[in-house]
Amino acid sequence: MAKKNDSHNHQDQPANPEQNKGFLPPLDFSSVILPLYTPALIKLGLLGDPITGKTNENLELARRLIDILDLLKDRTKGNLQPEEQEFLQACLSQLKMAYVKKTEAVKS
Repeated sequence: MAKKNDSHNHQDQPANPEQNKGFLPPLDFSSVILPLYTPALIKLGLLGDPITGKTNENLELARRLIDILDLLKDRTKGNLQPEEQEFLQACLSQLKMAYVKKTEAVKS
């Protein structure tokens, strides 16, 4: 039997199959925090929406995301590495300060 020439099947594929994979963030504690932290920044109006580019404040949803991070902090107490604890605390402090400033601005 004649051997088929399969070279035409591989011409459209990248030389490196890894190029077809999407970006995967590192598997560490920040991968748990950032999916809550970033939307909280967006809902506080500190970042633009990544799709529209516009700011879209929703203080109630921002508060909920902050509360979830606080719950995570409470539930992981004593189980985090020092740098993980510091990272979570820094994220919470920034979000809470921004939330207080936003709510005070709404009240006045």
